[in-house]
Amino acid sequence: MAIAGREIDGSGQRLLNLVYDIGRIGGFGDVYKRECSDLCRKIALLSHLFEEIRDFKDDTDDAHSFDSLSSPSSSLRDLLAVVRAAKRLILVARNYDSKTSPDLAGKRISFQFQCITWKLDRALGNIPYDHFDISDEVQEQVELVRAQLRRAAERNGSLNSKIVSRALSDPLDKETRIPDSGNRVIRSLHVENIGNNEPQELVDIAPKVNGKMGHNRKQMIHELERSKSLSDSDKEDVIATKSSAETKKPDSVVIPDDFRCPISLELMRDPVIVATGQTYERSYIQRWIDCGNLTCPKTQQKLHNLTLTPNYVLRSLIAQWCVKNNIEMSMGLVTGRIRKNDGSFQDVGGDKEAINALVRKLSSQSIVDQRSAATEIRSLSKRSTENRILIAEAGAIPLLVNLLTTDDVRTQENAVTSILNLSIYENNKQLIMLAGAVPSIVQVLRTGSMEARENAAATLFSLSLVDENKIIIGASGAIAALIELLLNGSTRGKKDAATALFNLCIHQGNKGRAVRGGIVVPLKRMLTDSSSCMVSEALTILSVLVSNQDCKVAVAKASIIPVLIDLLRKGMPRNKENAAAILLSLCKKNAENLGCIARLGAYIPLSELAKSGTDRAKRKATSLLDHLRKSQLL
Repeated sequence: MAIAGREIDGSGQRLLNLVYDIGRIGGFGDVYKRECSDLCRKIALLSHLFEEIRDFKDDTDDAHSFDSLSSPSSSLRDLLAVVRAAKRLILVARNYDSKTSPDLAGKRISFQFQCITWKLDRALGNIPYDHFDISDEVQEQVELVRAQLRRAAERNGSLNSKIVSRALSDPLDKETRIPDSGNRVIRSLHVENIGNNEPQELVDIAPKVNGKMGHNRKQMIHELERSKSLSDSDKEDVIATKSSAETKKPDSVVIPDDFRCPISLELMRDPVIVATGQTYERSYIQRWIDCGNLTCPKTQQKLHNLTLTPNYVLRSLIAQWCVKNNIEMSMGLVTGRIRKNDGSFQDVGGDKEAINALVRKLSSQSIVDQRSAATEIRSLSKRSTENRILIAEAGAIPLLVNLLTTDDVRTQENAVTSILNLSIYENNKQLIMLAGAVPSIVQVLRTGSMEARENAAATLFSLSLVDENKIIIGASGAIAALIELLLNGSTRGKKDAATALFNLCIHQGNKGRAVRGGIVVPLKRMLTDSSSCMVSEALTILSVLVSNQDCKVAVAKASIIPVLIDLLRKGMPRNKENAAAILLSLCKKNAENLGCIARLGAYIPLSELAKSGTDRAKRKATSLLDHLRKSQLL
């Protein structure tokens, strides 16, 4: 039951205590070392969430508002239950010995790891983050953990709430029912009376995989999870995944531990070394740092600096391992072929020899040769996807990146535009990132000619279409350079900068960078300068930024609220819609801003918008009017 002005039922502190307890567990045995370590690490990543829940003060006057099954209090109890179950499981699994323990006990432990994974994802998804006023950065970190949990659940196969609840409700020293594909049950090692009270012997099930009897424990458990006799309510709860026979072969290649990112547990593509000497996938460790963490996720040591040094040796070893095991890395290309929508491949035509000759000229010592080769590659890369594949395949990208820092203006313009054209082909984006292009593109954005700066901004937008690249680009200093272009660039340059900034600021960590970089000043100018024709762009960027608290403060301080209210009166329909959405975000849990829009006469334009605006505008205007009424400002 909620108590006004106090934390809801103390669950936040209990969750934190569990995190600390789990963090102190060590001495994992060989059998479940990975499972225990992975689960401990995921739970440790949730500590910031539990701290914010602990510090939350509930000021509601309705003590009964938390009694429903979907209440915040109920969601915390569910989360508390699954973290407690995780602690119990880790304590049991760390001491499991396959030589002295029954094999069935091992199967039950494996199954409970899968149940914990499934249940933890569901419990985190049910937390009312808005109610607890969880920060954007922490929400993003939780989403990272949930993404890992979902991937693990998808690999394991289908589960439903009844199966999971039943499995987690029984202690590991008692029997647990595990459904298999024939709806049979794995029992304890004791004889059990079933139905007619006649004893039956234990049946140990070895599921068939690809028509053969499988002996791998994980394959067996994957198959055992799949029940054919689910009720209708259970079927709604089933995770839609392929069966283990489709997703995991008995002879599937196991990724070496050293090649996995300790955060994502996935094969690394761009490994980097942090100050403690540990290696991580660049995008994941950058996201960790962006969330305000100053420690190494693996060792918990303080990071004395935030430098990320490329681990070229490991990257090379991973590439060699992928070739040896016939694994296509997402950063690689399918030689001379394009993957079509149906999964088949189309051979690439084109004059390979001519392209190879041009690429060789890029590394010439002659400035004239470099300029002419870059000019021709710019033209070829603009024409077709086939050319973009062949140019990248010929090794042009690293050479073009080198030319970004040339003193020859024309060569630099052609080089950055060529990279822009090449980035249109999805596979080339990762090759450009791996070539370390971003710092050089940012340098062009700061010091290049106006044409080069325009195309550098467009290139950053193209690369940022990949979510993990948003993180890397945001950490590179690109946002400040884009804001400068937004202030002082050409009309085209401003539009390119606005597009890139909008896309980068979708990532929560980049919103604070944009606000600290002074983005509010050019946005206000764009909103008030009728000749700029960029009101829509400014509103679109603001609508993304205003979920950030620093942005809310900066917008109010810059006196943008009156401008937004004026747009409610005489803006275009889409602009009115965005202005209403921004005002609503600014006024949520902010009495000062709410009072400001009331004093500035927002009631009339909001009322008109609630009646005759677009569907989204009506919803936003109506919600804002409700806030004004509840605050007795109307």
